[in-house]
Amino acid sequence: MTEHTAMNNSTMKEMEGARRATGISFIEESLKNRLSGSVPDPEVSAKPVRRKYTAEYKLRILKEAESCMARGAIGALLRREGLYSSNLITWQHQRDRGTLDALSPKKRGPKKYKNDPSLQRIAALEKENQILWHRLKQAETIIEAQKKIAEILQMPDDLPEGKKP
Repeated sequence: MTEHTAMNNSTMKEMEGARRATGISFIEESLKNRLSGSVPDPEVSAKPVRRKYTAEYKLRILKEAESCMARGAIGALLRREGLYSSNLITWQHQRDRGTLDALSPKKRGPKKYKNDPSLQRIAALEKENQILWHRLKQAETIIEAQKKIAEILQMPDDLPEGKKP
């Protein structure tokens, strides 16, 4: 028996047992790498890439999952696609609620707000209002001070126009 035949027999035995999520055994993968001369890159990317699923993909997977009748068919579908059962459940709830928009991937992070001219106008008016209130308080304070000074000096409040000092 040659080395290649022994490798195929062990590969077949391994395939009868538990399968990997991709459906390709480790031995088959290493055999392909040896024959092709390519070696997978052992480096891990610095920043993991978040998977994004389109609405069409999600609906296609949901339809496939609903058509699975055989025992373990949904599990095989999930392994083939590299998904979790929680993805399937979440997508079903979103579809049942009728939120097709929710099936589309969304950009993560804080939302950018559009500059609304009415909001800018409101902010400008509020600032002007604060300035005017400040001026009014100053004027009221000055008037109160003038009244107290007049009271201290015992000046009559009702002097005729021409006789005011």
